[in-house]
Amino acid sequence: MPMPQPRRALLAAAAAAALLLAACRPVPPAAQAPDTASDLSRPAPAVQALTGHMRSGDFAAFARDAVPPALHARLDAAWRAGRTRWPLDELPFSGHFPGMLEALAADGSEAGLLAGFDRQFAGAGREIRAAASTIGMFGVQYVENQGDFSDSERDHYAQLVAAVAQWAAQAPLDERGRAEEAIPRLAAAARAAGPTSAEELAAAGMDASLRRIGTFSLEARAVLAGYGLDLDAALDSVDAGLQVQQGDRATVRLRYELAGTAIDTVLDMERVDGRWYLADYLRHARAAAGEAGPLPPGNDAQPGPEAPPGTAAAPGAAPAAAP
Repeated sequence: MPMPQPRRALLAAAAAAALLLAACRPVPPAAQAPDTASDLSRPAPAVQALTGHMRSGDFAAFARDAVPPALHARLDAAWRAGRTRWPLDELPFSGHFPGMLEALAADGSEAGLLAGFDRQFAGAGREIRAAASTIGMFGVQYVENQGDFSDSERDHYAQLVAAVAQWAAQAPLDERGRAEEAIPRLAAAARAAGPTSAEELAAAGMDASLRRIGTFSLEARAVLAGYGLDLDAALDSVDAGLQVQQGDRATVRLRYELAGTAIDTVLDMERVDGRWYLADYLRHARAAAGEAGPLPPGNDAQPGPEAPPGTAAAPGAAPAAAP
């Protein structure tokens, strides 16, 4: 029996939440220096700096170090004008993020969300496992063959989708007791984050909004740990190191373990004004700020079809609708 669309959407959201936290380019805690200025002068430490910000939930610092200062200023202007939600645009559900936080923060949201869980998830373990396998299969196929991805993104995201689908197929997503604990925690964290409507995010500006959202992400990560997705263990397993550097281009090899699956990928780096940045993040940020940029390797000028129904778009994909 096919899974109802709302249940597929909820499962996709669970996978998307995992990808949100897993795609942070993690590094070992010992390599981080939280009390010192970020080292962007070399490729591998630049990756480590971004990861340290994501691990601590400091999304504003992430945005600061992910792009050159002049581009950061243009992104903030585009954010205030409502044209972008970068770097949230790097996430698979960026277009729905403000609405999700609003729903969680609403008065009495716990009762409504738990009732929705009872209708869609409770006792549906077999259907959820089947849907996870299907979402993983189609998600990997989409990332490998469609969408506006670079070769590096295709390789990394296909591995991430497969790992998260494998986790979701085994996770206790249908257990009501866990939902009774998780929903109030997420609702409280959303309320603590403060106003998060599209209009309020624009008025607050990029940095202030990202600081609030980053705090919420820490509680979301803790909730995922209760479902068996131990992202702290994934972060601690990472090995990141320079592979090749030629002029203003470099590659960093990233290896870590996510939900029992080994991830091994290569990140493309670009140097601008003496500082190193992730090339894919630069490309997405320039597009978000309204700047034209080259297509990623392996893509032509024709956009690919939309992702298959019921699958979560991979990180880096353009959101279905602007916030």
